[in-house]
This record gives sequence, C-alpha cells and structure tokens, in this order.
Amino acid sequence: MAQFEAGARAPEIEAGPADGAVEPLSSVRSEVEWFFASHYASVVRTAYVILQDRGRAEDVAQEAFTQLVLRWRRVSRYERPEAWVRRVAIRLATRSLKRERIRGLLERSVVQSPSHRPGDPGVMWAISELPPQQRAAVALFYLEDRRVGEIAGMMGCSASTVKVHLHRARKRLAKLLGEEAGDGP
Repeated sequence: MAQFEAGARAPEIEAGPADGAVEPLSSVRSEVEWFFASHYASVVRTAYVILQDRGRAEDVAQEAFTQLVLRWRRVSRYERPEAWVRRVAIRLATRSLKRERIRGLLERSVVQSPSHRPGDPGVMWAISELPPQQRAAVALFYLEDRRVGEIAGMMGCSASTVKVHLHRARKRLAKLLGEEAGDGP
C-alpha cells in the first residue's frame, strides 16, 4: 500500500462503469486501507482520552472502523468521513464506560447479597422491581456485555425493543436509587 500524508484525501472512486457494472473490489479496498492508515492513530488517541486504557481504546477504534467498512460507500461520500468514524468511536467508548460502571454496581450487589425489602437502596432490590423483560435486558447488556442485536435474538424481539427495555430500566432504576438516568445505547 502506498504511503499518504495524514489529512490528505485518497483519490475519488468512480461511481462505476457506464454500463452499470460494480466497481472493482480492489479499488474500494485500497481506499479503505488508505483511510485506515491515515486516521486510525488519531481515533485511538481520542478513544484513549475517554477510556484511559490503550487496549480498550484500540478495541473501540477497531470496532468504529469495522462499522465504517460496512458503510463505506455511503460514508466515503461525506465531506468529513473521519469525523463520522471518530463520532462512532466516541459513542462506543462512552457506552463502554457506562456499561462498566453499571456492571460494577451490579456485581457488587450480587456479591453483597442485599436484602430484597422495599425501601432497601440496593441495586439488586431495585432490579427486582423491574418487569422481567427489563431485568433480562439489563442482565444481558450490563453483566454479560452482549450487544443489542444479540440480546434481541435471545429475547425474541427487535433490537429497538431491547433499547426501549434498557432505556425504561435505566429510568426506573435511577428513580428507585435516587440518581439521574443516563442516555442509553
């Protein structure tokens, strides 16, 4: 692969031959490789600032670039595709921190085996107050670190339904625990 200066744009790919044939995969591959080489390090740095962990920052950057590859034809036409991939990385890093914080609370609650009495401020008591579908979504998302799509398959519902369960669960838990609810996945 040829070396390019960071910040320089790769040559534009033609929409395809006039006869409607699809552009060669090698052309798309070289553009994606160039983009990755040009922007990966800066996306890792951004994720590192959020996560304070190099390994996790690299994982987040790789996931962001994976999402970019899946949407390359559309995103490559944006004025600043590097802003798109950075925004995805920021969202993933932020979700990771939120998930880690909630997982810690849940794990401490399970280990401490809090009582399940009304008025008990324990996290497990609060979770026990949720409807079963919300409890399942919380356990799968925060304790087992599963993706929304995977949870949807396990629960037999759509991804958007899982997101609704998680959103409502966070709001209810925040109310029960006397905290502010954060944004969800």
